[in-house]
Amino acid sequence: MLIRIRTNVGLWRVELPDGGSSTSSDILKAIAIGRPNVVYEKPLSFDPGCANPINPNISLAAQNLTHGSMIHCRVDPTTTLEAKPADDMIVDSTTREKDHQHIYIGPACNTLITRRKILPDGTIQLIHENSVTDGKGKNLGFRKGMLALRDMKMHWTLAEFTAMDAQFTFQIKRQEEAWTENVSLDTASCNNFQNYLRNFKFQRQRFGYLYGTYEEGGDKKIKVKVECIYEPPQEVIPGGGFNPLPDDDEDKVEKLASMLGLKRVGWIFGHPPREKGFQMSSSEVIMAAELQLEAAEGVQPTPFVTIKVTVADDGHASFEAFQMSKLCMEMAAEQALEVGPKPGFCYVNETFTAIQEGKESETVDNNFFLTLVPIVQHQSKVFLCEFPFANRDLEMRQTKADLKRQLAKSGSQGWDFIDLLSDFSLLLYLSNFLDFDIDMPKICQSVIHRDIPLDDGYKLIISGIAGLEGNY
Repeated sequence: MLIRIRTNVGLWRVELPDGGSSTSSDILKAIAIGRPNVVYEKPLSFDPGCANPINPNISLAAQNLTHGSMIHCRVDPTTTLEAKPADDMIVDSTTREKDHQHIYIGPACNTLITRRKILPDGTIQLIHENSVTDGKGKNLGFRKGMLALRDMKMHWTLAEFTAMDAQFTFQIKRQEEAWTENVSLDTASCNNFQNYLRNFKFQRQRFGYLYGTYEEGGDKKIKVKVECIYEPPQEVIPGGGFNPLPDDDEDKVEKLASMLGLKRVGWIFGHPPREKGFQMSSSEVIMAAELQLEAAEGVQPTPFVTIKVTVADDGHASFEAFQMSKLCMEMAAEQALEVGPKPGFCYVNETFTAIQEGKESETVDNNFFLTLVPIVQHQSKVFLCEFPFANRDLEMRQTKADLKRQLAKSGSQGWDFIDLLSDFSLLLYLSNFLDFDIDMPKICQSVIHRDIPLDDGYKLIISGIAGLEGNY
């Protein structure tokens, strides 16, 4: 089974003999054969930001990782040098690894020189030498974390050198137009999100994922229609920001959305008021770019949108929509963007060069990466947004009492049972009590196709879960 690993120094590939029972520990062992000294700054993860680590105790297959899957990690570049024997070293079958056929793709290809040292007791020890520095700390590499040009290749033509250097240089230009014609936000979902932020006077940041549909627009552009919001587990960072936490329901959320004909079309975050001109912080820009990369499965145009909400001077909530430019996606994919002391700027990793207005720049104003997307509103014709959202504070947790309160409206004020059931947060909560693979698809079919009536047996079961009698 082939697994691709996107790192901050390029793309690695490892071959695992048994895809059915292999775990992430087997991936680490396979990497260690060719790169024995690699130090991981962030673990093997599902996402580019390494916020959702792979569970080392569960097989890759059980985590939906199959042949050709892409995973992510961040490593210390100076520890990723490949182990290769020196020319003067005698290698026998005990020291040579026949099977370390690790293919490295990417510009920062390093080489680890291995020599033997005879110890006083007569034993032989293999010593790994990093040729990036001269032993006194002076960097001799072509760029930081890389070998010197001569160590990569003895002879270079000007064209080869120019092509090599170009891989690390980014020309900073603004992208004038977004790929998306507009984004239509469900009024109820957005009100629910911003009203929760009002509980903390918008001083606590929070984010959620947007689920909806893509529709064909004019001039070959796509329209985004948001139908509901899901807020994953997260913790508040003191002083501002948020930290995504591992989500046990991530797969369930995606599958439920698919059953309802929805997909993840963007993300939303709320923040305190900021000074004029400061739209997004560097961490938010990088997260948005990584989410776009994931949605597009690479550096490709994508309709995926970023919505930010804050409170205006008049006390009303202010919503704005953006997309990160393709340049931003390219730089994020290469891990060329970093968070620094000034939140309004992305800092450029010192391995790379950013040319802005004809000059090298160590930072890039975040606004150069933003493209504006027009916002319109609609009221969903299918979904409600009345059930409490998941993963909020303890006093706002979902309960059966909430389920009873919502479904008890059935038969009054024009509400049908299926109308009240058509709430993404409610369905996600309800799935904890039903067979997800057998019951939920049938219920979802009745939600999105009202001409398919919900079986009375399900009405009886759901009413029983909620503690209702005859309310359907």
